[in-house]
Amino acid sequence: MGVRQWIEGWPVYRQLTGSDPLGRGSAVTSARTRELEARTAKADSVVRSVCPYCAVGCGQKVYVRDGQVTQIEGDPDSPISRGRLCPKGSASKQLVTSHTRVTTVLYRRPRGRDWEHLPLDKAMDMVADRVIETRRRTWQQDFEGRRVRRTMGIASLGGATLDNEENYLMKKLYSAMGAIQIENQARI
Repeated sequence: MGVRQWIEGWPVYRQLTGSDPLGRGSAVTSARTRELEARTAKADSVVRSVCPYCAVGCGQKVYVRDGQVTQIEGDPDSPISRGRLCPKGSASKQLVTSHTRVTTVLYRRPRGRDWEHLPLDKAMDMVADRVIETRRRTWQQDFEGRRVRRTMGIASLGGATLDNEENYLMKKLYSAMGAIQIENQARI
């Protein structure tokens, strides 16, 4: 690289001799910078979502390419966060793409000593079977022996990190299962 070529490549020279005297645009943009493109430019689709970390419910845009999440950013159309995310929300891509993400369920059998890995589908079937059995065993009856469509064998204590919509859906789920002991940590 010659001296003249080096001087012309220097941002200050481009700023003083070009059309960008304040150095806010083309004068300070290198050839390498001009070659770069945003990680979101080649996304196949953009899915709107909500940040999973706290009860604020900040809007997110999830960029997907070839079935893989490539970027997660704040959603500027969200009335809650207006495109901003906290550091945890900004790093939420790691929840779905990290190589350390847990994809199985740890289960310890009754009176067992060791944990075993179960596929999520099998664990969900086990939970469903137990809910059905608990309802069957603890379904209440009135004084005349008629079913009253409720059970005291199932209860729910929701966490304060759930947003209003999640708590609403949890209330509907547990009410549909016949539970009447439904509470939330935020109320306690």
